Amino acid sequence: MTSIGPKRIVLKFGSGILTKLDTPEPDPVQLRKLVEAVALLKKDGHSVVVVSSGAVASGLKPLEMKSRPSDMTTLQALAAVGQTHLMHAYENLLRDHSLHVAQLLVTHEDLAQIDRANRVKATLERLLQFPQIVPVINENDSVAIEELRFGDNDKLSSKIACLWKADLLILLTSAPGLLRDVQKPEEGPIPVVEDVDVVIHHAQEEKTALGTGGMISKLRAVQDAVRGGVECIIASGRQAEQLPTVVNGGGICTRFLKQS
Repeated sequence: MTSIGPKRIVLKFGSGILTKLDTPEPDPVQLRKLVEAVALLKKDGHSVVVVSSGAVASGLKPLEMKSRPSDMTTLQALAAVGQTHLMHAYENLLRDHSLHVAQLLVTHEDLAQIDRANRVKATLERLLQFPQIVPVINENDSVAIEELRFGDNDKLSSKIACLWKADLLILLTSAPGLLRDVQKPEEGPIPVVEDVDVVIHHAQEEKTALGTGGMISKLRAVQDAVRGGVECIIASGRQAEQLPTVVNGGGICTRFLKQS
């Protein structure tokens, strides 16, 4: 499949695809696959911004915890410790592709206020003038709690995509897309959606042990993004190697057409 030209792409990595399937800790093999996919997109000439969860999971081992706690203060402490480990992992893996990470920690308040949102956008634009840089964004969980409590960065990724005027927002999750029937996964995902309202009943609010956002959370984020003029895709983060194909119009996924 031939490339269709450079795009501005926001990739959202949820906790469920950054951690091991059997234990609540970061999966280095999976993270390497995701970074390799980012490197391929960069090689194809695309501008790529990553919105990454995973700070809480990355903090469990250093703080000698075996499962995600329920109290918000401890979650914020885990995020504060884990964020440094997460960025260190990204930097090490990106360096193998002659790339480097740029960390941006933001809150929904930052994006709601025009002056602050414009500063975030200007910083992103300046960073992306350097082809070797991959901005990695997370909620500033040590001071903000919205994504910790509700969305696993789904809403944040949608806001970033609209702010940056991205061409494409790709939400990578444990599912191959929005399934026609969750009881019959072999039927595969719905390939194209023109109206999220029509398909939202297909979603079940399933969450991982470390994630806070299920499929309904993702569809709400998609709804905001497509209304803002951003095409969206939900695809499997466990098949990161297909990302270049997905960007070029193929692959196994669900595509949500932009509305303006």
